[in-house]
Amino acid sequence: MSDLVDFKLAEQPTRTLLHVGTEQQPVIVFDSVMCDPAQLVDFAAQSVTFGKDGVDGGAYPGLGAPAPLDYARPLAQAVDPIIRQIFGIGDAPLTKARCRFSLVTTQPEDLSPLQRIPHIDTTDGRQFALLHYLCGDDFGGTAFFRHRATGYETIDAARAAHYRATRERELDDAPPIAAYFAKDSATYERIGAVESRFDRLVIYRSHLLHSGLINDPHSLSADPRRGRLTANIFLTYAAD
Repeated sequence: MSDLVDFKLAEQPTRTLLHVGTEQQPVIVFDSVMCDPAQLVDFAAQSVTFGKDGVDGGAYPGLGAPAPLDYARPLAQAVDPIIRQIFGIGDAPLTKARCRFSLVTTQPEDLSPLQRIPHIDTTDGRQFALLHYLCGDDFGGTAFFRHRATGYETIDAARAAHYRATRERELDDAPPIAAYFAKDSATYERIGAVESRFDRLVIYRSHLLHSGLINDPHSLSADPRRGRLTANIFLTYAAD
């Protein structure tokens, strides 16, 4: 039970603010977030069941499981004022929050075409991804991209139809190789990256084009203590 586990947050995590691309989208990085992050890894290994059901409608290349609210709620509350300040959310109500553990487990040859290119989580610019790394430094990280043909770095509702139509033509003309996306290509330009680090938290708008960096697919594992374990919190704020 999670009420027997101490998910206490560190009092003074290190904070770094980046701005990526021509749109200068903020990316917030916190290091040393928890007092004892190993307890969260132990909880993921011992107290939840991972599966494909309900993980981004099958878009996520791996497994997911519910994360404990008594971990997610204090963390969301702690970063909420920082998100409001840096991203200009102001006093807008927080309308939705969800949290899960995630494990990348899919081998490159099994990726679908859309899993081989950068993606967004939503077209809603008021949704934010809080990506908490609970794995070692050798698992890659997260990179951000610009779509060359459109120049888009974020995909909102107004851009979505044009972007998707262009993307589909590109996929038909030149299907991506069976690999996790990491570097520049003919269709996407890498505009920034944050390396994975144990107990590192990365916050960015969910409609910013991004891709997980997988340095060594052979190191992927369904064991939370050995694999690319993250906790993913998504916070959505009301529109103006």
